[in-house]
Amino acid sequence: MSAASAMATAPGAPAPSPLPELARARTWIVTDGKAGDENQCIAIAETLGLPFEVRRIDPRPPFGWMAPWGPIDPRDQPGSARGVLAGPLPDLLIASGRRSVPYLRAVRQASEGRTFTAFLKDPRTGHDTANFVWVPDYDDLRGPNVFTTLTPPHQVSAARIEAARAAPDPRLAGLPWPRVAVLVGGDSRHLTYRAIDMRRLLRDLTKLAEGGCSLMVTVSRRTPGNLRDALRSLVADKGGFFWDGSGANPYVSMLAFAEQIVVTSDSSNMVGEAVSTGAPVLLFDLPKTYIRHRRLFAGLAMAGALKPFVGRLEELRYPPLDATPAIADAMAKAYADHRARWA
Repeated sequence: MSAASAMATAPGAPAPSPLPELARARTWIVTDGKAGDENQCIAIAETLGLPFEVRRIDPRPPFGWMAPWGPIDPRDQPGSARGVLAGPLPDLLIASGRRSVPYLRAVRQASEGRTFTAFLKDPRTGHDTANFVWVPDYDDLRGPNVFTTLTPPHQVSAARIEAARAAPDPRLAGLPWPRVAVLVGGDSRHLTYRAIDMRRLLRDLTKLAEGGCSLMVTVSRRTPGNLRDALRSLVADKGGFFWDGSGANPYVSMLAFAEQIVVTSDSSNMVGEAVSTGAPVLLFDLPKTYIRHRRLFAGLAMAGALKPFVGRLEELRYPPLDATPAIADAMAKAYADHRARWA
C-alpha cells in the first residue's frame, strides 16, 4: 500500500468543532504528498479539530499522466481491501493537487455522493468536481460552491505563534533586535534562480546584517546549493541564525520573533504564512514569478502588509491576515448542509 496513513492532531490546534456531525466525521486527506498541497489540507482539518488519515496517492503510469481527467490506478479502487483508498469510505474527503482529482471523483462515485468532498485550489475539471472548492482570489474559478480568500490556508495559526512566543526557542531568543526572518524558496517549474538574482539577494541581506539586523534564515529543499552555502556563510560571518536542518524546525518561532520578514516571491504559501504574523513582509521579487501570485502580492500590498525588499527595513502596519479559520468555517457549513440533505 503506497498510502502514508496516520491519525493526526497537532499541538496548538483549535478545540474540536462544535458541530457534532462534523466532530464525528471519518476524514481522509488525499494528495500525492507535495508539502504545499498536503499542509493546506491538514491546516483545515486541524482548524476544525478533526482527527484525520493522510492517504498519499502514487498512481502508476499512465494513470498519473492522465490526471485530472483520467481514471485512478486500478489497484486503488475505493473500499477495496488493498490500495490507497482501502477500508470504509470517509464521511469527509479533503484533497489537493492535480493527481488527486481522479481519486476524489472515484470516492464520490463509490459513495453514491454521500462522502462530502472538498478540494483546495482549482481542480481544472470545473467547480462541480467537489462539493466544496476553495481557490485564492487571484484564481479565475467561480461557482456556487466556490469559496475564495486573499491568502491560502496554512498551519501557522495564531495559537502556534502565541505558543512560540510563550516558550522562546533558545536558538533565537538571545539574538539582538531587530530580528529579520528570511524565508528562501528555490527553483520550480515556473522559475529558476539566476546567478544575478542570488547576488542581489545576498547583497541586500548583507546590507541588513551590516546595519545591525539579526538574520534568521531558513531555506527549502528547492534552494540552489550555492545559494544555500552563501547564506550559511553570510550568517556565520555577520551573526544570526541559519537553520541547517538539525534539531527542531524553528520556522514558527522565526515568524513569531521576527520584527520583519523577508520572503522570496516563488512561494505564495510562505508569503501567506508571513502575513499571518502582522509583521512587515518584504518581498524579494524574482523574474518569471507566476503571474497569478503577483495578483496575490498586489492585494497584500494594497492591504498594507507587503513591500518590495530593496535592502532596508520598512514601516508597515496591518492586522494579521489569516484566512484559514474562514475557509474552515465555510467548509463546515457546507458539510452540515450536505449531511442534512442525506438525513
